[in-house]
Amino acid sequence: MRKLLAAILLFVCAVGAPAPAPKPPKLVLAVVVDQFRYDYLLRFRRDYNAGLARLLDHGAVFTDAHHIHYPTVTAVGHSTFLSGATPSSSGIIANEWFDRETGQSVTSVSDPDTKLLGGAPGATGSSPHRMLVSTVGDELKMAGRNSKVIGISIKDRSAILPVGHIADAAYWYDSDSNNWVTSSFFMADLPDWVKDVNRQRPFLKYLGGNWMPPATGDAAKDASAKPFCTMVAGVENVRYCGGIEATPWGNEMIEEFTERAVTEEKLGQHDDTDLLAVSFSSNDYVGHAVGPDAPEVRDISIRTDRLLGKLLDFIDKQVGAGNTLVVLTADHGVAPVPEVNAARKMPGGRLSDVAMLRAVNDALTAKYGEGKWIAGGSEGMLYLNRQLIRDKKLDAAAVEETVATALRGMPHVFRVYTRSQLARSEVTGDYVSQAVLAGFFEQRSPDVIVVQDPYYLYGASGTSHSTPFNYDSHVPVIFMGAGIRAGEYDEKIAVNDIAPTLATILRVEEPSGSIGRVLSEIFAEPVDMPAVVNFVAPAYPRAAKDARIMGKTVTGIRVNRDGAVTEVRTITAHPVFEHYVLEALKQWRFQPSDQDHSFQITCSFELTNQECEGTDKHPITPETWVSAELPIVVHIRTGVRCSEADTSQTQH
Repeated sequence: MRKLLAAILLFVCAVGAPAPAPKPPKLVLAVVVDQFRYDYLLRFRRDYNAGLARLLDHGAVFTDAHHIHYPTVTAVGHSTFLSGATPSSSGIIANEWFDRETGQSVTSVSDPDTKLLGGAPGATGSSPHRMLVSTVGDELKMAGRNSKVIGISIKDRSAILPVGHIADAAYWYDSDSNNWVTSSFFMADLPDWVKDVNRQRPFLKYLGGNWMPPATGDAAKDASAKPFCTMVAGVENVRYCGGIEATPWGNEMIEEFTERAVTEEKLGQHDDTDLLAVSFSSNDYVGHAVGPDAPEVRDISIRTDRLLGKLLDFIDKQVGAGNTLVVLTADHGVAPVPEVNAARKMPGGRLSDVAMLRAVNDALTAKYGEGKWIAGGSEGMLYLNRQLIRDKKLDAAAVEETVATALRGMPHVFRVYTRSQLARSEVTGDYVSQAVLAGFFEQRSPDVIVVQDPYYLYGASGTSHSTPFNYDSHVPVIFMGAGIRAGEYDEKIAVNDIAPTLATILRVEEPSGSIGRVLSEIFAEPVDMPAVVNFVAPAYPRAAKDARIMGKTVTGIRVNRDGAVTEVRTITAHPVFEHYVLEALKQWRFQPSDQDHSFQITCSFELTNQECEGTDKHPITPETWVSAELPIVVHIRTGVRCSEADTSQTQH
């Protein structure tokens, strides 16, 4: 008898060893630097020697973290930070939008049923009531923890949205009264310590000041260095700073107020973990005015490093070293100033909101007749007059498409999406369309959404942000604290992953709208994983067998405390195997445990050769085994027909 070779299929699944979440800290310090592009960590690294340097040297630094929604603006970024939700579920679709019920523009946190505490008498307050999902702070409270949850920023939305509905307080700076304020939503009256801060009028020490370059580099050696701006109006050849929020001193006031809050509220000294969310707003005001390539942005980034260092040192003294978990990110990036880009032969330019509205109105009037067709919106987010559409007995989807067609014919329009199209999820699968879909909330979103070409923006001066392109979406994500494995992590992640990771560390439920994954790769110690009690082997596709294709997939799975697989997510995959792996892993079940788990499973599909006798088909008994320890290794061997010896195979 001739010896012939049979192809043997070898399928191996290896589960990356998960690690336990670190012990819950005494304090979570959740920091947002408003309008801080990821590349600011790289551009100015040699100038950092305090807080940012400490985070970069001792933290888990994600080098490819992105916001995955559109628009990339302050309210949306801050609402994502500690909720893990996209606007499609949080309802926070922009900084402000046209409210169809009232026929007026509303902000993400405006609330006519609240009063401003500490500001002008009778002024309206703000609240998170438009945010429809929970935050990590809300979950701490609902779990019955003896925790304090406080948010601080210059902007009301930046103080409120990260901490959510049940926070003990959210404080922001009211430029009309120059006071730190809050809302009747959170409390009946300002605490005495906040009133004391306001009585001290901390802003006064900055009046009449000049914003000079920092004490670093050549500028420090030049006593005649020109100020970036001055708080004195009318100085010749020196830009007027405007409000204090548009200078580094705004951030200094935030840091000083935060120190006072830590002391007076005894943060980090309660039975359970406290959560303090701080957003440094001045970087955004400065960046809008001058753009990312201006020396002012380098300067305020260096000053932010120093302020963070000061705050971290203070908290360590108050709470004790090693008792604070720090997480830092940004709510968005920013585009280069178009004129700067033009000078370096890069694309970019300015768009006219007025021209767009005129084109829309002309197209609708030409097709359907006169009328006030635009009810509200601006800068590529257009709300149509639905009452007029009904009065004229028109089809809303057809009217939307008429608008879209007119806008697609305008220069530097990248994409146009209609409400009807998004409601049916009729978009392409690329990241731009998926970002727009993630930002679409049917009850609030506009009827037509315009995404401009890369590097093009609205406004006659300065720069802005909102697009799904990397310069707006790529931001830092850094964790630092006991039990966190320091180092650089290059896998692409979403800012939405921060909230479920914190929830896992704090041993509470994930926020209600969270779509992120637990970043368990940063947890320092391995843990025994629950045993697999229901195993389903992925099929080796017949097409792959016939074509002698080998390959592998890497899949993330999430397992709840009951042992059920609640999420499967492809990280990398050979396309011929992806579907079969996902369908199999959905059916796996694990032994129940006292915590959720997240794993990465690597599945390798291989073809080997085995001798068999004769020319007839030779069945080979399948063999399967699964280990109950880490790493899980699954071997599946199945027989295929014997054939003339042929060792050729295709590797992909």
